[in-house]
Parts: sequence; structure tokens; C-alpha cells
Amino acid sequence: MPEALTRTEGPRVQFTVRGRTFAYWMDYGREDTPLSICCKAPPSENTRLIAHDPERFFMPKYLGPKGWLAFRLDLRQVDWSEAERLLADSYALVAPSRLAALLA
Repeated sequence: MPEALTRTEGPRVQFTVRGRTFAYWMDYGREDTPLSICCKAPPSENTRLIAHDPERFFMPKYLGPKGWLAFRLDLRQVDWSEAERLLADSYALVAPSRLAALLA
């Protein structure tokens, strides 16, 4: 993704664009926070996806109420195209419009 940077913070990797976070890769090794990607979601998308498929999605602590969504990576099958779409949507929500337009 254009101008995306990463920074490792213990058991997570932070993904930013121009100083704004659009995703985290998390591996806390805890049952309440399994291996997952956490990203910003469009309004009410996080609650809709969690209600639709709570096995694959969960509300991340602290960030969930602010519109973020966690996508589990520790399952037998992971839909990587969906993970890519969620990350692209999150990037588009926080990146400057000129950079977000480069994804299309």
C-alpha cells in the first residue's frame, strides 16, 4: 500500500500511513485476543460482521468501540481475499485521498 510503514511493538505490528494507523497484526497468545489482523471498519461494519460470523471476527479491546474490527488468522481456513479487502478498506479510511485512490 502506498507509503505504508510498519513498526513492531512487542506482540503486535502496527501499520501506518502518514502517521495514521490503519491496521495491527496481533499475536498476544491469549484466548481473548487470538492471532488476528485488527483494522478500522466503515461505520457499523464491525458490529455487522461480528454478528454475521463471530467465529471469524471479534471486537478488539479498546479499539472495537472506536469502529475497529479483528479478523482471526488462527482458524483452519482463512479467507485471504477478505483480509485483503478489509485492510484496503481500512487504509482508504485513514490515508489521504490521493494515496487511497492509488489502490483502485
